[in-house]
Amino acid sequence: VQLQASGGGLVQAGGSLRLSCAASGPPFISLGMGWFRQVPGKERESVSAVSRNGAGTNYADSVKGRCTISRDNAKSTVYLQIYSLKPEDTAVYYCAGRQGSRATIASEYDYWGQGTQVTVSS
Repeated sequence: VQLQASGGGLVQAGGSLRLSCAASGPPFISLGMGWFRQVPGKERESVSAVSRNGAGTNYADSVKGRCTISRDNAKSTVYLQIYSLKPEDTAVYYCAGRQGSRATIASEYDYWGQGTQVTVSS
């Protein structure tokens, strides 16, 4: 499985971004998908995850209420929309996939995208 993340950039606090992650390889519908983020010196943390059919989702407390994860299985793409961005959302965002159910622990994922930088200015 190859994952290609895009959509990062520089945005002012209070703005929004939509990240995309396109997958190629095994059937996308077989993959639970997640988004993680990482800042230098810290561990990679879960932001959100979505089940294979899109019905089940998880959100980190830090983004709950201002973040939406979704997927389009016909396009083999998962999205992460973040609203009301804060400077503390600044990080490299990674998409990840695993065979089976969604997960919020990085070590449970088998496939990773290359990461996309999100920088939020105050």
